Amino acid sequence: MLRTIDLRGRALTPAELLAAVPRAGVARADALSAAAAIVSDVAERGETALREQAARFDRVEGHALRVPEEHFVEALDRLDPGVRRALEEAIARVRRASQAQVPPAVTTEIARGAVIEQRWRPVARAGVYVPGGKAVYPSSVVMNVVPAQVAGVARIALASPPQAEHGGRVHPDILAAARLLGIDEVYAVGGAGAIGAFAYGVSEIGLEPVDVVTGPGNNFVASAKRVVAGVVGVDSEAGATEILIVADASADPRFVAVDLISQAEHDEQASAVLVTPSAELAEAVTREVEARVSGTRNAARAIEALRGVQSAIILVDDLDTAIAFSNAYAPEHLEVLLEDAQVERFVNAGAVFVGDSSPVSLGDYLAGSNHVLPTGGQSRYTSGLSASTFLRPQQVIRYDRDALHAVAEGILALAKAEALPAHGEAVTARFEG
Repeated sequence: MLRTIDLRGRALTPAELLAAVPRAGVARADALSAAAAIVSDVAERGETALREQAARFDRVEGHALRVPEEHFVEALDRLDPGVRRALEEAIARVRRASQAQVPPAVTTEIARGAVIEQRWRPVARAGVYVPGGKAVYPSSVVMNVVPAQVAGVARIALASPPQAEHGGRVHPDILAAARLLGIDEVYAVGGAGAIGAFAYGVSEIGLEPVDVVTGPGNNFVASAKRVVAGVVGVDSEAGATEILIVADASADPRFVAVDLISQAEHDEQASAVLVTPSAELAEAVTREVEARVSGTRNAARAIEALRGVQSAIILVDDLDTAIAFSNAYAPEHLEVLLEDAQVERFVNAGAVFVGDSSPVSLGDYLAGSNHVLPTGGQSRYTSGLSASTFLRPQQVIRYDRDALHAVAEGILALAKAEALPAHGEAVTARFEG
């Protein structure tokens, strides 16, 4: 099922290591043109486009696009008490972790009478997307909304696909999670269309454009974010999930296998990769995966993901090569199952899970960390969702007359050099007469 790629005995560059396991790039490329057309359609035709897309993709017609109050009330009333307790605990943990992500204002005295204040301002309005296709993600409501609230965003809208099984309503667990967080602006809109609706607004249903769009989704959702980037701010393009496990002979093959399966069940395009210098571990994990995967509820989906070109067991000569592979791959989720973790050497990952008792599913729900993370190698240059996603750094400059006079000569020199004399005159005018 999981193919094994043997890289032992080869000195490979980071690019060659990365090429060993193809990413979802092809699927993402195919999705981009489709997502662009969907977004454009929503921008041009608004509600009409959204309803046509709901009929086509969600098999839903005639539903309320903006969720009415009674749907929230019914959802919360019917929420399983155990699920409610888990959501409330997740909210508390993510809120605590998110509060550490808000930088304090810092005032720097450049010189006497010359002060620059660095402050952080939240966006006015955020749109958060919560998937609802192959699975239901009330946990993603928590992961998106809590950081926005901690950042100080005053207006938060949420979108999630309408469910044919629930009469065109947003899944009740998602609505219940929204109500627990005080969110009452929710739209039964899914996929790339939801991203377009957030970016351009849909006046017919009272949906105003947002400043930032966040949230995970499939490759169409990720591609739609790329389409609207620049019109609105976006978080990372969180597409189909991926897990990379770096393990040595000390790792328990059962734990490795169940963790690979746990992410493979998300989506047929999910990536599940193990890199190890231990052939014995590789063989044991292969046996465990084959023995366990067929017994899972989402076996068909997981099996397809594990059989895909994006999933593999990679055999390497040593731990140094395993770490080099991980840093080149830059996974969304990285699990480190090593006798000596050496976490500081793993520099590219959305989130790092260390040791037997820190599976990725912990981060999906109750670790306190955020599970909206960059996929497709984006962790080389961007981070997961956090309170800072909704914050903008802003500089406030205060110079008194003496402090300005002290730098006037330099301003005049640079203004002359750049052939912008009015820049210099804006300074000298303050010292005339």
